Amino acid sequence: MDSTHLPSSSSAFDQVSRALGRYNPRGGPTADPAGAQGDRAARHPAPDSLAAGHQEQILGAVNLNQDLMITRCNLDAPVFAGLDAAAGKPFVDLLPPWDVPTVTRRLRQVVETGQPHVARIQRLRRRDGSELVVSLSILPAAAPEEGLTVSIIAMAKRLHLYAAETAIGTSLDIGETAQSLAESLLAWGDVAAVDLDFAVWTGEGVTGQVRRRIRLRRAALVPDRAWPEGYVTPGDDLPGDASRLLAQAVLRNDAPQTIVIPDREAVERVLQSPRVVRALVPVDRSAGVACIPLVLDGAPPVVLGVAEVWRRADNPFRDSELLDLQELVARTAHHVDLARQHQREHTQVLALQRRLLPRTGGDTIAIASVYQPATPDSAGVGGDWVNSFPLPDGRTALVVGDVVGHGLGAAATMGQLSMEARALLSAGLAPDEVLEHLDETVTLLDDAESGLAAGYSALGSTCCIALYDPVSHHVALASAGHLPPVLVTPDGHAGPLALRPHPGLGAEFALREPFDVHTFIAPPGSLLALYTDGLVEDPALSIDEGIDRLADVVSTVHPWDALQQAARHVVSTLAPARQRDDVTLLLARMIGYREGDTATWRLPARLDAPARARAQVFALLRQWRTRNDTRDEMVLLVSELVTNAVRFAAGPITVRLIRAGNGLLCEVGDTGNGRPRLRRGDLLDDSGRGLSVVHRLTTRWGVRWTDTGKVVWAEVAR
Repeated sequence: MDSTHLPSSSSAFDQVSRALGRYNPRGGPTADPAGAQGDRAARHPAPDSLAAGHQEQILGAVNLNQDLMITRCNLDAPVFAGLDAAAGKPFVDLLPPWDVPTVTRRLRQVVETGQPHVARIQRLRRRDGSELVVSLSILPAAAPEEGLTVSIIAMAKRLHLYAAETAIGTSLDIGETAQSLAESLLAWGDVAAVDLDFAVWTGEGVTGQVRRRIRLRRAALVPDRAWPEGYVTPGDDLPGDASRLLAQAVLRNDAPQTIVIPDREAVERVLQSPRVVRALVPVDRSAGVACIPLVLDGAPPVVLGVAEVWRRADNPFRDSELLDLQELVARTAHHVDLARQHQREHTQVLALQRRLLPRTGGDTIAIASVYQPATPDSAGVGGDWVNSFPLPDGRTALVVGDVVGHGLGAAATMGQLSMEARALLSAGLAPDEVLEHLDETVTLLDDAESGLAAGYSALGSTCCIALYDPVSHHVALASAGHLPPVLVTPDGHAGPLALRPHPGLGAEFALREPFDVHTFIAPPGSLLALYTDGLVEDPALSIDEGIDRLADVVSTVHPWDALQQAARHVVSTLAPARQRDDVTLLLARMIGYREGDTATWRLPARLDAPARARAQVFALLRQWRTRNDTRDEMVLLVSELVTNAVRFAAGPITVRLIRAGNGLLCEVGDTGNGRPRLRRGDLLDDSGRGLSVVHRLTTRWGVRWTDTGKVVWAEVAR
């Protein structure tokens, strides 16, 4: 085994220090292996060679405890001379005051999460007031009580180009990308800002056509400090005059160019307006600025925005520095455009998912939903979706699904499955039949020739469908690999429904199983929670424990609580602080019809059944005090439907009448499996006249299938 390998118990500080002991800069003297301290850094080139720009990366390390106090340090290289990093001192004493809040927050995040923070461009203060630009990485210790190790790399300006490009390309969030660019630019000045075209900020398309007026929004500004009133900070739009002047400055002769304004007098002369000066100039003392356009190469080139680096007038920009600045911005402009494209895709997918969210419930059920997308630094919006909609026959459909993957491929599949499920449920299919169709759709979409996008697969997506009958209070539920819904009964008992496991949609043929229908009673006052796995997944808990936590929280929802507010409370209580997946929740409170608003009769399939049905319906409608014309229409409608059931079906006939809102709903069920169809008949053809009468009398009608036959339903306005 190589003796240089470290045992797993070594701290991050020990590992960095030993690396320092083995480090040998090109052209510098070799380390003394017999030195008194084996973990000391090797000797480094003299300061004059550093100033000449020929140095390699110079590495150091500082160990901190949980209170962010320095416990050990290894900053022996000459470039670190003047840094007061003695044991027992706060690490933040090495920072400029305006950077203390940001760096402290980063340090505490690493302590709490154990996730390292790598390659932050940072300034450190020396005793004499000068500053050293370094690349700073925060590494957690193996044991939390051992604190942190801060790795510090002092490097030549040119090496910032590589380090900055690496840091900037780590996020697809446009704000974080602009912030990383601004932090990198700070190595060349005292203040750095990034102003983006508003179309870039919002993710809209950009054009190569030269525009004399560009609306700019400040996307990033460093360092983080208290700025004077009137100065433009992140999220603010630049004044129109400032946007126009910057656009004219960087688009001279219709070509984007870097410009330098050397001092305060020249800045005021260019900006002209005192209001624009207050908005753009970061300090009262004399200052110069370099404005570098963010340009996408093309014919013509596309300007995404402007990066601005401000520094004291007594420290003018050298030509070599301007070349470095232009190279850095040129290398990273495509990262800004990638973030813009991601922002556009994110916005489109989010809009699609918001559109799928249920709007309202109804008289028989109350609905509330929450959709919370994953954190912006994720790969994109996921494929979680919920939907709730009333069916024409008076029932309500509740649907929740989770499509595999992120981005537009997942969003397209999500939209297709959601619309297909709604269409099939509205056509009267049972939940298990709908899942069979969705299973076939997912399989077809995965086919190489008919798939939505190369490389994307929706196999393994999940879906759960529940149909609520507000008359019988029965819920028919079928699931394709989805987590079980949680039911809270009126007596307060809460728990997940016992569903048979299923492999999900698009499973291999050998793994496919029939979709079971789970039927249960949900009395008025019951609460049903449908959700996706992002709500209950926690690395510290099993999935069953996560579902039990959900049941406990949902059980605290009082029947009088506003349902939407209760749904937000459930999500805020359970959702992890740093989401890795979308969080979706649908709460449905069962209300049902009042007892006096429904009536059901069961009749034998005999020739006198239509007459008996007419008598029962006529008496009930008189009791409900319906208008005479409405009563006559409903009596005729029931007579025609029952007659059809007697002629073409067998077994007992069920007649149900419902008073709902501004209409009357009639249902006639039988044991037949033939589908009634409306058709054009000859003048003397008596067949099919009944359905023509039904079609003319009703606002809508249709058929749904049951385990024992079918139900023909029809609605009449009252």
